[in-house]
This record gives sequence, C-alpha cells and structure tokens, in this order.
Amino acid sequence: MQIFKVGGAVRDRLLGKPVTDIDWVVVGATTDEMLAQGYRPVGADFPVFLHPKSGEEYALARTERKSGRGYGGFTFHASPEVTLEEDLIRRDLTINAMAEDDQHNLTDPYHGQRDLEARILRHVSPAFAEDPLRVLRVARFAARYAGLGFTVAPETLELMRKLSESGELEALTAERNWKEISRALMEDQPQVFIQVLRDCGALKVLMPEVDALFGVPQPEAHHPEIDTGLHTLSVLEQSALHKQPLTVRWACLLHDLGKGLTPQAEWPRHIAHEHTGLKLIKAVSERFKAPKDCQELALLVGQYHTHGHRALELKASTLLELLQSFDVYRRPQRFEEFIAACEMDARGRKGLEQRNYPQADYLRGAAKAAREVAVQPLLEKGFKGPELGEALKRERLKALKAYKENA
Repeated sequence: MQIFKVGGAVRDRLLGKPVTDIDWVVVGATTDEMLAQGYRPVGADFPVFLHPKSGEEYALARTERKSGRGYGGFTFHASPEVTLEEDLIRRDLTINAMAEDDQHNLTDPYHGQRDLEARILRHVSPAFAEDPLRVLRVARFAARYAGLGFTVAPETLELMRKLSESGELEALTAERNWKEISRALMEDQPQVFIQVLRDCGALKVLMPEVDALFGVPQPEAHHPEIDTGLHTLSVLEQSALHKQPLTVRWACLLHDLGKGLTPQAEWPRHIAHEHTGLKLIKAVSERFKAPKDCQELALLVGQYHTHGHRALELKASTLLELLQSFDVYRRPQRFEEFIAACEMDARGRKGLEQRNYPQADYLRGAAKAAREVAVQPLLEKGFKGPELGEALKRERLKALKAYKENA
C-alpha cells in the first residue's frame, strides 16, 4: 500500500499558496485492507474512506469510463492493480494531476509542473471532453488564477467549445451548476469566469440572458465602455475588488438583463429596462436554484438600481416607497447590500472605477431617518391595525422630507 497527496494540495504548495483541503490516493490496497486499518467507508459510488484519526478522505486509485450523460455518467473501477499514473490521467487539468509522497517526491507524468511555470490551464487527456462539469471548473480555475497570469490553453478551450455544442451541459443539474457558479463568483476575478464561459460558447447555453448583453450599446455619456456585456464584467470585477458577498455579486451579474431585450431601433437607450429585466432575472435565478437571499436581492437590484443612482433627486415619497420595498425596518442588511450593488454598478464603467458615490451615504441616512420614527407615540394616540400603518407611513414621510431639506 502506497499513499500519495494529490491534486489541489500539490498544486497550491508548488504555487506557494496556502493549502486548505488535502486529497489522498491509496495505491495497491483493497477495501478490506482499508477497513482492517480502521478507515471508515463513505459514499456508495466509489471507494472513499475517512482516516481513523484525522477524518481526511482517502480514495483508492481508480479508473473511470463514460457510461452516460452528464457529470454522473461514469462507471468506476478500483483495484490494487490500478497505478498512480492511471488514477492521475482521469483528472481534469495537468496542474491538478500531480502527486507527492510523504517525502515531497513529485510524480508528474503529464507535465503539470511545466504548465504551472508557464501559467497554462491544460487538459490532461481527451477524456476531459467526457465530463461537461469541467467546462465550469476550468473557467473557475481561470478566475482563481488570472491574477497570477494563468490562461486556458487554446486546445483545451477548443474541447470546452465542443462540449458546449454537444448538448452535454444541459445534463448538469441545477445544484452542480450553482455549486461551481457560486464558487467562481467568489474568486478574485469572477469576471474571468464569465468571459471564459463566453469564449467557449458555454455562456449562451447556461446563461443566454447574460450572453445577450454583449454587443448591446449604452449611451456613451453614462457608459464610456458602451458595450453592456463589458459593463457587466466590470461591475462584477468591482464587486470582487470591494470584497462583496455572494448576494451582491449575483445581483451585479444580473442587474442589467433587461437591456438584452431592448429593440435595436431604440439603442443605445434602454427605457424601462429595470422592469423588463425582472422576468429574466427570475428565470436565471430559478434555473440554478440560487439561494433565496440571492434571488431576492437580484430582483430588487434589477428593479431599483437606477433609483439608487438618482437617490439625491428622488422625492421623499419615492424614497419612502424604495425603503418600504426593501423592508429596511426589519431587514437593514438587505438594503445595505443594495447600496453596495448600486455603487459597484456606478464604478463598473471605463475610467470611472475610482468615482465617489455620495448616493450611498445619502441612502443610509434616509433609511436611518425612517427607522428612527417611533411607533409608541402613535400607539398612545390610539392608532392600531391598518390605521397605525398609515399613520406610521405619514410620520416617516415627514421625517424623509426633513432629511431631504437638511441633507
């Protein structure tokens, strides 16, 4: 029995990055031998065991064969005869197909170290094209390592393109897609994830609503970058630079989907795109079964982001409606995330990345003024039920008018 550290742990150590998760492969062992040593079996699909002390996962070396569609369409074969090289060749990228023993002796049959040094994401073998999930994984790795200068090898991008055209992407479940998408959006350069998906034709399969934004012009006075798709990438980039949470990044990706529905004759203006985009935002979120907080914020940002930009001009009554829509009294954090998304939208424009966004503090002040209206005096005056709600609304409107006058 031989045990090797494999995959990401080897890759990240060689890159000088922190190693978090460690995967282990056991060569030359049987299931019975693992059980005899106290390893605990997990999973029914292939032999994976938990270490009796550390709890880390140890997998028997295995080969795999395509047997159906999608991510799960494989049969596995594990036996003591399977070599380390046979186990490594089934992996996605050369930089993930390296192993090392406890003395840090490297096994690198597919030149992963060379590709690490050349900053190239390259597939290990033609079997790469058998697993559609790898399209998203490679795009995610591109987003993670773009800052180090990594790019996708042209021949790998070509395989990803063939996969995108094959119909295999449609076999992926919403849960698998969302797991990759959400992880990619939280990488340092999530815009690279979207760009790579577009480069290989996967974006128009997975998110045609986002793909449709590329080539759609906007007024140059407000959007020096002009192209709506490029603007969306820039907004996503800003959201990562400012360490925004997943909810905000998801909203940033989807906020302008309505512009993809504007008739060409009306370009570069996009009247009421906030409203027309809502059905598309809803459709994308539901397709990937995005968490409820992501879905809700994306819809609210889509509908109201132009309100955010025009905050200083809004009438007190419109401000109140905006605050009510977000339920700022019970859910202040959601309004804070809306403000963040609006600021990322404002900064995601060519040459305007460092612009001030006074609307942010103005909106926070408005929310504070409305929240500080006390309910107790109204209760003491005898208001209750719907009448109390209306009285509270009137008092909040007064507070917002006073806030506007003094702001």
